[in-house]
Amino acid sequence: MTYTIKEISEKVGLTAHTIRFYTDKGLLPCSRDKNNRRIFDSESINWLRTIQCLRKCGISIEDIRAYSALCMEGDSTLEARYEFLKKQRDMALNRVEEAKELADYMEHKVHHYEDVLAHRIPDDTNPAARKS
Repeated sequence: MTYTIKEISEKVGLTAHTIRFYTDKGLLPCSRDKNNRRIFDSESINWLRTIQCLRKCGISIEDIRAYSALCMEGDSTLEARYEFLKKQRDMALNRVEEAKELADYMEHKVHHYEDVLAHRIPDDTNPAARKS
């Protein structure tokens, strides 16, 4: 099955502009019809989902282009693609751990202020409330 840019845009939740950008940058392979319009297939959906995931991980367009080029080269690049994705996964897991630490700290602060507001403890963050 083939898709127009509008159809694939609706399927993956990206704007047609973004999809054009990805094809123009060499991230997303596509074919053209006789009128030179972009035509996509089901494999294009997989490409777009991968690109979306990589972008959400903060990976640059240049790095995604390099990864896409490796994919297009075929099986001879399996090891390089594996290493690329493993590195990105590890970086994402590190960001998750950092986010958990931040959330834990903020949770502690929220509980502190709940206690202060409920008058269970004095506000030790307010210099005016401290006794000299």
